[in-house]
Amino acid sequence: MGKTCKKKLSSLPAPDIMLIDVNMPLMDGRETARWLRASYPFIKMVALSMDDKESTIISMLKAGCCSYLYKDIQPEELESALHHVYQYGYYNLDAIHNKHLRVTNGNEAQAPVHLSDKESEFVLLACSDLTYKEIAHRMNHSERTIDGYRESVFKKYRVQSRVGMALEAIRRGLIVI
Repeated sequence: MGKTCKKKLSSLPAPDIMLIDVNMPLMDGRETARWLRASYPFIKMVALSMDDKESTIISMLKAGCCSYLYKDIQPEELESALHHVYQYGYYNLDAIHNKHLRVTNGNEAQAPVHLSDKESEFVLLACSDLTYKEIAHRMNHSERTIDGYRESVFKKYRVQSRVGMALEAIRRGLIVI
């Protein structure tokens, strides 16, 4: 985002939601999201990309985006995602389809989930750009043990991916961005 774009943004009414392309020429999506979060913390940011690498997705979420969507998303799903972001502040397809989420007076109720200390440590490390092998090394466990933590957390959070787990950890307050 160049000086001209920043100046234009400051002269207009701030949007509620901003779509941010991960790969942009002057400032990449992560830099843009960080700048927006610092300058306009009330704008909800949605990353948009074809990049499906977990490290990219997690870095955009850590930079302040509340959702990560692929550019080939169907128009109806995009509209639904943006409505969900506007209403709830995030969009995670895994979480939306969870049966343990219910709407009460317009607010989503969280089903209590207890993670062991090791599972919590795993989640914190998994929400970084470390590979599972590197996480196993850091935790002094075998990769098989780490697989067990991953399966257990996925089951408890009712998600099917590392990104879904990261979004749930953020939503539940275990990770703060």
